[in-house]
Amino acid sequence: MIRPIATLLAVLTVAGCATTQTNAPRPVAASIPSAPPRGEPGQYVNMPAIALQAAFGRPAFVRKDGATEMWRYDGSACRAFFFLYGAPLAVRHVETLPHARDQAADIGCLNALRAAPPKVS
Repeated sequence: MIRPIATLLAVLTVAGCATTQTNAPRPVAASIPSAPPRGEPGQYVNMPAIALQAAFGRPAFVRKDGATEMWRYDGSACRAFFFLYGAPLAVRHVETLPHARDQAADIGCLNALRAAPPKVS
């Protein structure tokens, strides 16, 4: 008699677990943002840091992450971001805001920043 009752309790426990619903939120899959578009102007890629500073002046902002540096130059209508790394430190990627949909850097912005005195924040 004890054995059928134990079996019945085990079956009811398992059945109860199977029908229990939780209101816990389901995890949402995070999407990775797309890579920035290519299209750096050729005259800036592999430019040594010293040549970049000679061309644009002192950057408005510098961020260092390990062996990588990001130099930001601010203009009245746009901003340029130069990503430098390697030994010797050189430009490996250039972006501007705003930029065309199919290019990372707007040459008009870069030319305007080069011609204007630097704005240091």
